[in-house]
Amino acid sequence: MAKYNNVKYKGYDSIREYNRAQALKMLAKKGVISDLQEQIRYELIPTQYEHYKVQGARKMLDKKKLLERSVCYVADFQYMQNGELVVEDSKGMKTKEYIIKRKLMLYLHGIKIKEV
Repeated sequence: MAKYNNVKYKGYDSIREYNRAQALKMLAKKGVISDLQEQIRYELIPTQYEHYKVQGARKMLDKKKLLERSVCYVADFQYMQNGELVVEDSKGMKTKEYIIKRKLMLYLHGIKIKEV
């Protein structure tokens, strides 16, 4: 059992996501959509480092220490329809984390996520 009571199914995070993938693959075969991709990663906040210098054997060396890992949104599907990019998420439950990432996608990338 995965989080929020969804069940992993045939390599997908939920039955809803699997069914949507099958529907999109059919639309792609019919030519209604194109360039169908799955699990597309979008960076929302890059990894943050602290840069500093240390004395090496012969010269000063640039070093960096990880402060914060990047924050990414992973879209379930991405495709082209009527010349427009569509980014989709098969959503059962909208978590607070997802809502923030959805807002960041629109703000940073100008992409409104289609929820199905």
